[in-house]
Amino acid sequence: MVSKLCDQIFDTVINQYHILDTIEQPMYTTNEVGSLSYLLYKKCWIDTVQWHMEDIIRNPAIDLKDGMDLKRRIDKSNQERTDTVEMIDDHFFYKYNDVDLKFNAKMNSESPAWLIDRVSILTLKIYHMNEETLRTNISIKHLDSCRDKLVILKEQHSDLMICLDDLIGEIQTGVKRMKVYRQMKMYNDENLNPVLYMNNRKKVNNLE
Repeated sequence: MVSKLCDQIFDTVINQYHILDTIEQPMYTTNEVGSLSYLLYKKCWIDTVQWHMEDIIRNPAIDLKDGMDLKRRIDKSNQERTDTVEMIDDHFFYKYNDVDLKFNAKMNSESPAWLIDRVSILTLKIYHMNEETLRTNISIKHLDSCRDKLVILKEQHSDLMICLDDLIGEIQTGVKRMKVYRQMKMYNDENLNPVLYMNNRKKVNNLE
């Protein structure tokens, strides 16, 4: 089941990251490049590193230049995250492309990979919320609040895993049809973001 594979890989990624606990460490996995396991590992690694970058950039004392550099790094990470999600969807699309669809097969508003994206983020939330429940020298009110939230997060995780396996099962048996749509993000594209392509045009004009 895909949910079990996600659980195993996401837990491994998050625990491995926190051995060094630095955004500068490179990703390392023995999974075959391009395999579903590799893509799931890469997806969660991107999420885990970005989680900590998002923490750092919210430091009110951060140097402005460091903050801007980190913001650009987060933008790049977001694009890599989207690209990886789409590669995971491609995996499922081509795997089940030859399935005979039922007469009344319907589409799902959320693709398998974007559901997996939610599971990855939720796994990170559970890890860090659990950390909050282990803090010392903190108010009982805060601890109780975090424990209550952790219970809800775990329930949501369990529900999402069921939804994920159900969706893939329905695609696999032709009950639901799958289509892959690209996000087509414009702000990172030098040909679509007017600020970027106008800036590039100015550079060209200055060289002429």
